[in-house]
Amino acid sequence: MSLPYEVRVAEDPADREACFAVRKEVFVVEQGVPQDIEYDAYDALAVHVLAVREDGVPLGTGRLLYGAEVTAKTGGDPAVGSLGRLAVTGDTRGLGVGAALVRAIEDAARARGLSAVDLHAQSHALGFYERLGYEAYGPEFPDAGIPHRAMRRAL
Repeated sequence: MSLPYEVRVAEDPADREACFAVRKEVFVVEQGVPQDIEYDAYDALAVHVLAVREDGVPLGTGRLLYGAEVTAKTGGDPAVGSLGRLAVTGDTRGLGVGAALVRAIEDAARARGLSAVDLHAQSHALGFYERLGYEAYGPEFPDAGIPHRAMRRAL
């Protein structure tokens, strides 16, 4: 099944609200992540991307964290961006939307001069990210009660 959609940086308030709505549907409602930890101070600093159907219905989202303010708080490498909060609505999974969102986040990272992208993948999604060129490192760890692994892809 082919689905016409576009992926764009969520620059206006309506797009950002659509991103948060998808995250609520996927993480809070579907996966049971507490709402008070799903949204954080990094949302104000992030580059958010949004996938929408031609009729404006949101299909998925993700965010890129980068820059001195973020790396100062996380102790990370300022040349490495952090891909996070990747979420695709249940009825849209398997149609390429997630991969398109990852590529859009990588494009945003390249445009900001970053050399790599890190992420914390839910363990069940390792294969998805591996197919996109990410490599897992370190042990499995819990995040919001869900097993995760750290992954990285050089740009």
